[in-house]
Amino acid sequence: MLQLLPVLESAGGAEMVSAMLARAGVARVPDGSAMIPEGQAARLHQVLRAEEPERAAELAAEAGRRTAEYILAHRIPWAVKGLLRALPPGLAARALAGAVSRHAWTFAGSGRFAAVDPWTFEIADNPIIRGESSAVPLCHWHAVVFQRLYGALVHRDCRCVETRCGAQGGGLCRFRIWVERSL
Repeated sequence: MLQLLPVLESAGGAEMVSAMLARAGVARVPDGSAMIPEGQAARLHQVLRAEEPERAAELAAEAGRRTAEYILAHRIPWAVKGLLRALPPGLAARALAGAVSRHAWTFAGSGRFAAVDPWTFEIADNPIIRGESSAVPLCHWHAVVFQRLYGALVHRDCRCVETRCGAQGGGLCRFRIWVERSL
């Protein structure tokens, strides 16, 4: 939520942010000094998709990129970053998937996170899309967070796509990461 708010302000100004926060039931803008209730963050993402359907994916992706940059700058020690970058991609992916699993609450909230393998993550009952229905995947924020972390720590050509979204039915979001090889 803290990374989404400045993206929304850049896209539509303070009035748009205020209106979206009101529709999401957020009375006070969080300052980051305390945990943000999951429901507030989820409702803000849902309001974004409802109010800005044409731009929601792009705005959520930018918030995901900023979230990953924050994690890289403030949550991962420089020695760990150096070690991951020095490892072969397969070993770095295994180590990073373990770290992501240990801190899954930051990505999944009350949803159930699983690292299927070092390159595949699942979130069951993802609160960001809980109760929504869509023909296409909606979890652009998650996909970009994972892509940026893997791109910075495993291999610069890592990509991530949500191959299945809980909003498409079944309640399970699946993210696949791979190294895109250039010709």
